[in-house]
Parts: sequence; structure tokens; C-alpha cells
Amino acid sequence: MLRLTEIKLPLHHVEADLAVAIAQKLQVSEQQLLNITVFKRSYDARKKTNILLIYQIDVELSATDEAAILQQFAKQSFVRISPDTRYKFVAEPSATFPQSHQQRPIIIGFGPCGILAALVLAQMGLKPIVLERGQEVKQRTKDTWDLWRKGNLHTESNVQYGEGGAGTFSDGKLYSQVKDKKHLGRKVLTEFVKAGAPAQILIDSKPHIGTFKLVKMVENMRAEIIALGGEIRFGAKVETIHRETSGDVNQAERSGQISGVTLQTGETLHSRHVILAIGHSARDSFEMLLEQGVYIEPKPFSIGFRIEHPQSVIDAARFGQEAGNAILGAADYKLVHHCDNGRSVYSFCMCPGGTVVAATSEPGRVVTNGMSQYSRNERNANAAIVVGITPEQDYPEHILAGVDLQRDLETLAYELGGGDYNAPAQLVGDFLKDKPSTGARSITPSYQPGVTYGDLSKLLPDFAVAAIREAIPEFNKQIKGFSMADAVLTGVETRTSSPICIKREKDFESKNTAGLYPAGEGAGYAGGILSAAIDGIKVAEAVALDLLK
Repeated sequence: MLRLTEIKLPLHHVEADLAVAIAQKLQVSEQQLLNITVFKRSYDARKKTNILLIYQIDVELSATDEAAILQQFAKQSFVRISPDTRYKFVAEPSATFPQSHQQRPIIIGFGPCGILAALVLAQMGLKPIVLERGQEVKQRTKDTWDLWRKGNLHTESNVQYGEGGAGTFSDGKLYSQVKDKKHLGRKVLTEFVKAGAPAQILIDSKPHIGTFKLVKMVENMRAEIIALGGEIRFGAKVETIHRETSGDVNQAERSGQISGVTLQTGETLHSRHVILAIGHSARDSFEMLLEQGVYIEPKPFSIGFRIEHPQSVIDAARFGQEAGNAILGAADYKLVHHCDNGRSVYSFCMCPGGTVVAATSEPGRVVTNGMSQYSRNERNANAAIVVGITPEQDYPEHILAGVDLQRDLETLAYELGGGDYNAPAQLVGDFLKDKPSTGARSITPSYQPGVTYGDLSKLLPDFAVAAIREAIPEFNKQIKGFSMADAVLTGVETRTSSPICIKREKDFESKNTAGLYPAGEGAGYAGGILSAAIDGIKVAEAVALDLLK
């Protein structure tokens, strides 16, 4: 089997054109092509009048023909032997675990990272115990809607906490920029499809699932973990970890050993292998870990607003006359601008045909995020427009100063929104003119429970406001209509990534605590569903190798 790349065809080509293009590329006849499978498909829309589909193809020919082609094109990169993307377990699955001297591994958190860590451990026979502070996904969905519809916040069951993690209420993007030589991303996508995700995610270059499909998918993955001997507990908040130390405790050296955890109920579970998959909003857990002596560093993150446009405006700007084409779907964008004041502004978590959602997990605070369904057919497009900040420059006071900054901004957003979980909002035209807004115009904001119009310049530091005001007109040069006066800004966006990094070594264990495996977004090692799930597999493999050695 050969893997071909850069097979380009017009958007409106017919199926037979693919075989013709492959045969021409390989300089063979179509009759020599025994089997053709699309591995990936993307598009090139840089020329809106000539949008191209770009394929990666697995093609089978006779062994003699394949050998001749590899020799003929040896100096060119468009054809190679198809890589084996099947997942290979790092250890043979155990049928006898746990033995009398072995303790079951514990996973704290059941988002994408925790789910894949638990699944891979369970598939190797290692029967993990998962502790999730939130609720199972159906109850969690009801609790989340209670905030959106009635303004009732459930502090342990919301957009941030619960089965499926923060990614459940998102666009469900399944692509990342992580290096993946072991094809762990393929393992993730394959497991998602097995659990009910659309098979199309294996082919699309920018696959997504959407919230409704994610809900059923995580339920099915939970069922498999349990069937394989795993245990999953909901409403099981970890109050503290137990960290044994000997000699002088040095924060910068491996001076401790994890020995177990105690739940809020008072129950203690013993284990010398604990995976931390706690997500980027588990602020009380960050505080607890720091108190227990786990090595943590502050890290950069970003702050800003959500911006909403009609999806039709984005489609027209990106696709021209092809806007609405079913193959292209709802258009997205990715934007960045380097400002005169030295700051960078960029778009983040763009949700085509989606909604802006209330994403707080703490009372008296307002946080925004974006969400789409698989169909991406809501009227508005939204994305975060955020400014990068760093601990050295913006929150140097102490390790958790980034958390303090997030809380301050979210509290201010709550107050500016009216103190009832409404979010503060402003029209783009008014924001650029430094004029408060009094109401909506042609675009209805999607945020629920609702928005309160006013002046968003009061919400962020002056440098961030100046940077965003400079960036929006620049983005309009790439996306026509981006700076339209009626577009809506909603605040505040603070949870783009974790404000801390729980440092680990090459063996995936904590820098100073053996047996503790920081993982995923909360630990600072991922930035989305796919990268978090991949990281979950990596730490699960490290745990398995240590348990089974």
C-alpha cells in the first residue's frame, strides 16, 4: 500500500476524477489501481474563485508495481509506503492485575485526558479508578442548562466540571499541532468512532464532533472502561493528595512519593500511581497541590472577549460564491496580529455556526466560551479574540497570581453584567470608537442567560483593550466584515489555557513527586480535546510500564 499526498482536484469534481488524478500522478493506468482509500481531505480556499480539494490517498497496486513506483519517485516526497497507524500497546495486557503487592492506578478527572488514560489502562487490564468531581454527562448537561436558562450555577457540575471535561461544551475540534510520530491521534479518533462519533472524523483534516454527539460518545467510552474492570466515581472530589517525603524537601528535585488521595467524603484511597487530569479550571486543586509541596510554575495564558458575526459573513469572506457548499461546511478562520505595543492578539477556539456560552465554575463570576453542534448550523459564528499575557510581565507576584488575575476579571465581568450571570457586551463599532453600547442592532448575541450592554474597555487592562482595538481592523483585511459595526463582543474570556504548569520529567512523573503524573490541559501539557487525549495515552503508557515492569 502506498500513501500519496498533494492530490489536488477542483471542488466540484466527480468521484471518477480521483482515480484519473492518481494514475496520472503515478504514471500508471487506472487498471493498475487495485484499491483506493481516502486517508485525509482538506481544502485550499486561498483563491475563492478556484477552491481546491486536497487529498491524502492510500492506494494499492501489485507488489511489483508498488516497488517500481517507489524506485521511480525515490527522490520525491509525494509517495511513500503507507505508515502503519494501528495502535500498539507498550505492554502486553495483564490478565492477573492486581496481584497482592499491586495497587490500582488512580485518575483524577474524566475529561478527554482522563478518559483516554482510563481507557488505555483498562485495555491493558490495569483496572483504573477514576475520580471525577462533577456529574455524569446527562446530569451535567441538565445542570449546565440550568445556568444558561435560569441563572442557577452548580459549582461542581457545569461547563468546566463533569464527565467529558470542558471540551464537551465546545465545538468538539479534533485536531492539534502536536508532534505525533506514534499516531496516537489516530488511536484517539478510532476510539471516538468506535464510541459513536461520525466516521468522517477519520478523513477530515479539521474534524469536529459537536456537543450532542460528544455526550453519547463519552457515555459509551465510560461503559467500555467499566466493562474492562475500571471503576468510575462521580461527585468524587479529591480533597488532598498524600505525598511521602524523606530528608530535606526540595521543590526542584524528586523528593516525594505519591501514596494516595483523600476524598471530600473522608474516604482515603491508596495508590502509588496517580494521574492528574484535572483540567484548566480546577483552581482549588492547584492550591491543594501547592500546599502539599508539588512543584508548580506559573505559565502564560490569554485574556479577551468573544466576538460574534453572522456565519454568512464569514462564509462569504472565506468561500466567495462557494459559500454554503456542503463539502466546505461552515467557514472558520485563524487570525493573529502583532501590535505596536508589543502584544499579540489572536483568534482562539473559533466556533462556526455556534453559540457563546456561560462557562463559569465559581459563584459571582462570569466567563465565556464557545460551542457548536456537529451541524454547525446556528446563525452566528463566534471566536475568542484574546491577548497573550505572561507571568513575568503581568502577574509576577506568586505562583498562582494568574488564577488571581482570572478571578478578578471574571468578578468584574459579573458586576458589569448586572450581577445575575448576564455577561457584559458591546458592539464592535462602539468598542472601536470608545463609546458604550445601549443595545443590539442587526446581530442577536447568543450568550445565555443574557447580555448587558455597556463599555468593555472597563473590563480588561488598558494594554489589552488597545491591542484588541488595533487588531480588529487588521483582521478585517483578511476577513471582510470582521470589523462590522454591528458585530458583538461579549466578555470575559479568561480560560484559554491553564495559568500554571505542573512540571514533569521525561518519565511523565512530577518534577518532585514520584508516582504523580500531571497530564492534559490543567497541567499545562495540552490545548484542546485531541492533544489532551493524546497526553492521556502517553501518561497511561508510562504508568503501565512502571506497574508491569
